[in-house]
Order: sequence, then C-alpha cells, then structure tokens
Amino acid sequence: MQKLSMDQLNRTDLETFKNQEKTRITIVLDSVRSMHNVGSSFRTADGFAIEQIFLCGITATPPHREIEKTALGATQSVKWTYQKDSLQAILTLKEQGYKIIAVEQAEGSIMLNNFEPLSSEKYALVFGNEVNGVSEEIMGIIDACIEIPQFGTKHSFNVSVTIGMVLWDFVTKMKFR
Repeated sequence: MQKLSMDQLNRTDLETFKNQEKTRITIVLDSVRSMHNVGSSFRTADGFAIEQIFLCGITATPPHREIEKTALGATQSVKWTYQKDSLQAILTLKEQGYKIIAVEQAEGSIMLNNFEPLSSEKYALVFGNEVNGVSEEIMGIIDACIEIPQFGTKHSFNVSVTIGMVLWDFVTKMKFR
C-alpha cells in the first residue's frame, strides 16, 4: 500500500471551496481560551466543509500566529464571525432557524451516539471554555444538549478533539445515511 501524494488527493482550491455547498453546521466557540484549539477548530471545519464559525467572548480571532500553527491556512477558507456576547450570537442563530445544540455534560443530555441529526436541519454546535464549559446563560436557551460517552478516569476531552468527534458523527449521519 502506498500513501497518496498531495496531487493525488485532488483537493479543491480556495475559491471553489468558498463557493461549494457547505454542511449545514455552524460551530460556536463560547470563550475558548487556547488559540491552538481555535486553530484546530478551523482546520476541522474546513475538512468537513462546515458553514461557519462564531468566535465569542474571550475566544481569540485570526490573524494570529498561534491560531495559524494548527489552522494551517483554514482561517482563509472557513467563514468566521466574532461576537463578544455569546448569548447574542446564539440568539442570532436561533432567529436564522438553527437548532442550538450544546456539547456539554448536563442533566438530560443525549449521548452523541443516540442523537440523530437531520440533513434538512441547520445546527449550531456550541463548544465551551476548556475549564468552565458552555456558559449557564446559553445552557438556558439551547434546544438540546449532547454528550460524548466516556469510559476513562478523566472528566472531559480536549475541546478540539471533541469538535472533531462531534463533527464526524454529525457529518456521517447527515450525509451518508
């Protein structure tokens, strides 16, 4: 078996990517403090052709070399918006018809493997701060909460890892079923 070369991967160019149909998902980063996590979010969003990212609260914004370390240029391909007030960003997305889904450990959460997103819906997936999670005021207005089952000794996954797992699950369920 031989790995594919960059040419063989046949990736789309930046302009074609910007104009192609996107997966009906918006990522909301609610005061994510690590710029590496922010950059990784961009790279994952590019890989799954996600509509956009809302950077909220203390979340850093491009351009910044610490974001670019992990984004590898995805800040140029993925549409993003900064909104200081996370709650206002969520309310705007709700008005636009997005189902607001927090990714959090909470009473009444639905395990990720049991959540069935519909390809006809638009989703805003809210990922919280590395220490405090999704803010309580946002938790008060969400449509649902999903949680990733865990079996080890730690209480959570890194936010960038969580984004990758959740997007992979949503995309496979929305596009391949």
